[in-house]
Order: sequence, then structure tokens, then C-alpha cells
Amino acid sequence: MALLVTGGAGYIGSQMVHELVDAGERVVVLDDLSTGFRWAVFEGAPLVIGETGDQALVARLIRDHEVDSIIHFAASIVVPDSVRDPLGYYRNNTVNSRALIDSAVRNGIRHFVFSSTAAVYGNPAAVPIGEDAPTLPISPYGWSKLMTETMLRDASHAHGMGHVILRYFNVAGADPQGRTGQSSAAATHLIKVAAETALGLRPKLEIFGTDYPTADGTCIRDYIHVSDLADAHKLALHYLRSGGIPLTLNCGYGHGFSVREVIETVKRVSAIDFKVENAPRRDGDPARIVAASERIRDALGWHPRYDDLPTIVSHALAWERQLMARFPRDTRSRGLVETA
Repeated sequence: MALLVTGGAGYIGSQMVHELVDAGERVVVLDDLSTGFRWAVFEGAPLVIGETGDQALVARLIRDHEVDSIIHFAASIVVPDSVRDPLGYYRNNTVNSRALIDSAVRNGIRHFVFSSTAAVYGNPAAVPIGEDAPTLPISPYGWSKLMTETMLRDASHAHGMGHVILRYFNVAGADPQGRTGQSSAAATHLIKVAAETALGLRPKLEIFGTDYPTADGTCIRDYIHVSDLADAHKLALHYLRSGGIPLTLNCGYGHGFSVREVIETVKRVSAIDFKVENAPRRDGDPARIVAASERIRDALGWHPRYDDLPTIVSHALAWERQLMARFPRDTRSRGLVETA
């Protein structure tokens, strides 16, 4: 049997594909390449270009590759963009996910692991945030993911499909082996943006909001290494294969860093100073998001290997240097053009 990984040409999805293949799994990737890259996919894994909402295509993939499990990453993920284009986010994240879940049920998928987000919690009243905390998103992105969680739970209950929902906190870093990393054009992830600025690919870094109710006035986030996140997915899949009941789990380390602390870490690890400017708050940004991570550690036996901010930053910097060596950069469009 095989695994279908949607969004497997993207940042987290490509990491997942490499680690699944490392573990001896048969994998097929579905990606529309709107933000992913063909070259990021492990060369031995079949890549099919298309949308998760194309039910005829998904049914054919499940049949032709004997798929029994789906790991669903494909989504639009930029919070401020979701505020500007809510209907686009509901179409790509919610409507397409509804179609994928329907295809999974109709075609006998046994296990479904869903990539959700801490954005479902909105601006939490207390941190760290447990999985039972109220879900009150403050962005269309958060709502689009919460709606999908609800559909998946209801469909699984009605049709007996096992599932695990993983709520990501802030994913960062790159593959420790240097095979893949965050490569999206115009990325908004803080550690990637700071690494690009340190390496001269951006003229400055902007801090969006310095008047939050935190120690230094900037937002606090729980940063999780992308490889530890991929490991959580592998453990979730093993859990479902072993007959585990449906679960919703946070994916974070249980402690956070402010924007200023991250910037200082990037400067220290890179040994490069760079320009930083203050800017107004962005819509949809909560002040402090930190995971309560006891449940995932207990339920899945998850033991993070890269819970160290300087290590996460060093892997991100190493990946940026690889991209600089491999691709010419257009600093105006932030595009990548493959040359090798």
C-alpha cells in the first residue's frame, strides 16, 4: 500500500516525503505547484500535478497507486493574505479539503492525517494553549482550517476513517541533511526572512508591531523544527495503523521566543548585523502563541530532536546559502529560477 501526500512539493510536505521514503514508505505526491517546486520532491516519488479538489484525479491516484493513507498539507497559509482574500482561502483550504475528504471516504482510505494550525485558537486567554482551549480564530486562514477539522471529524465519525489532526505552531528550519527547506517566493516566515536579510537578499527586516502586551512589545511564537514536525506525522501514521482512536494534537515545543529574540539569534548565529525597522501591526496576528505539548508527547511518544533556537536558525541559514548557490535571485520579485 502507498501514502498520498498532498502539497508534497512545498516546504513541510517535501520534508515529509523525504522522511517517509527514508523510512521505506511508498509515496505519491499531489501538488499544483502554485507555491511548491518540482525539484523539492524526492526523485523516486511520483509527482502528479493537480488540485486536491479534483475528485476524479484523486480517485484515480488512490486506485492506481493502491493508496490507503493520506497526509494532507496542501493549503494557502499566509495569515495577512487570508484577510485580503478570504474567499480564495476558503476555496483552497476548505472547499478543496471537503472534496479531498469526500474522495477519501468514497475510495476506502483508512488513515487521514491533517495539517492544521495554532491559528484556530485565535488570541488565547492563557498560554501555553491546550488542545481543549476555545477555538476562536481571528483570521480567515484560521477559520478555513477549523472548518476542515470539523468536516474531518464528522466524516470520520460517520464513515469510520481514522484520523489525526495536528495543529502546527511556527514551523522553521530546514532539512538537517540539506535536501529541502523553505523556498517559497516572498516568504513571510520570520526566521526565513531574517536569514535572507542577514545574507543580503533583503534590504531590511520589519517588525510588525512593537506594542503587544509582551516583555519586549513584540509577538511571541513557539518555533518547531520542520524535521521534528515531520517526525510527529510519522508517529501519527503509526498510531493510526496500530488502531488508535481519532486525536487532535498540538505540534510545538511548549516555550516561545519574541520577534526581537529571534532576530538577535539570527544575528548571533550568522555573525552578521542587518537593518531592522519597526512597522505597524498586521491584521490577524495574536500577541502570544505557545503550545501545551504534553498530549502529543504522551499519545505518540514524540521526542523532539531539534528543540533549540540556534540550531533551527543554523539549518535555515544553511538552506538559504544553498539556494543562493543554486538559483539566481530577482530581489524585486523574490522569484526562484532553476538553473541546475
